[in-house]
Amino acid sequence: MKVLKNLSFVLFFTFLISTNVFAQNYTPVDSGSKVHFVIKNFGINTGGGFHNLKGNIIFLPDNPSGAKFNVTVDASTIDTDNDLRDNSLRSDEYFDAQKFPDIKIVSTKIEKTNKTADGYYFFTGTLTIKGMTKAVSFPFQAVKTANGFLFTGNFQIDRTEFGVGEKSMVLGNKVDVSLSVLANKK
Repeated sequence: MKVLKNLSFVLFFTFLISTNVFAQNYTPVDSGSKVHFVIKNFGINTGGGFHNLKGNIIFLPDNPSGAKFNVTVDASTIDTDNDLRDNSLRSDEYFDAQKFPDIKIVSTKIEKTNKTADGYYFFTGTLTIKGMTKAVSFPFQAVKTANGFLFTGNFQIDRTEFGVGEKSMVLGNKVDVSLSVLANKK
């Protein structure tokens, strides 16, 4: 009976350790990552990006239901290769970066996709810009790296739903967002 009790303890302890091994915490790495967007401006595709990624990612490749993403970028780091435009985008009319410094994406559910290849998942969660939170969902890929994962995905938003500028005949409402987030083990 004592052997059975000890065996049960060993099995339980082994389960706890194995669960913690697979439930890894990752930190987004700013260098090697890209948060990029494209929008029509005067009918021409204009792009830019954000920097200063922060947050926490819990990722379980074989158990995506246990995964969680909570990542921010600094709105004041917007870079479109045009200082005058960047300063305008930081103003209260657009991102109001002083009052709302973070753009945040948080997962509510991660699922495997129906693709036959491993590494493809579906993100469901929220995006917060300028204090306004909206639902977002999109497919993404997770590729194993030496010290973590590279997460890549694309989605589209309507900037006016987040109070980023007003409707305009010059500036498009739809914004294509592409993410390439390198995350390393903590």
